[in-house]
Amino acid sequence: MARVCQVTGKKPITGHKVSFSNKKAKRRFLPNLQTKRFYLVEEDRWVTLKLAADAIRTINKNGLYSVVKELRAQGEKI
Repeated sequence: MARVCQVTGKKPITGHKVSFSNKKAKRRFLPNLQTKRFYLVEEDRWVTLKLAADAIRTINKNGLYSVVKELRAQGEKI
C-alpha cells in the first residue's frame, strides 16, 4: 500500500537535507502513519485504517462513524 492517510490524504513530500556547510541533497518527508483497528459499534465489526496521527485525533473529536460515513461518500471502500 502507498504511504497515504485514508482520512486526511497526507502523503510524502520532498525537500532538502541541508548539511552544516549548507549543501543541499534531496530527501522525502514521510507522514506519521499508523495502522489502527477500530471497533465500529453501529455495524458490530472491526475496521482497520491507515491513519496519520492527526487523523486519529480527528476520529476522537468527530466520532468514528461520522468519519467512516464521509469516507464512504467519497468512494473509499471500508
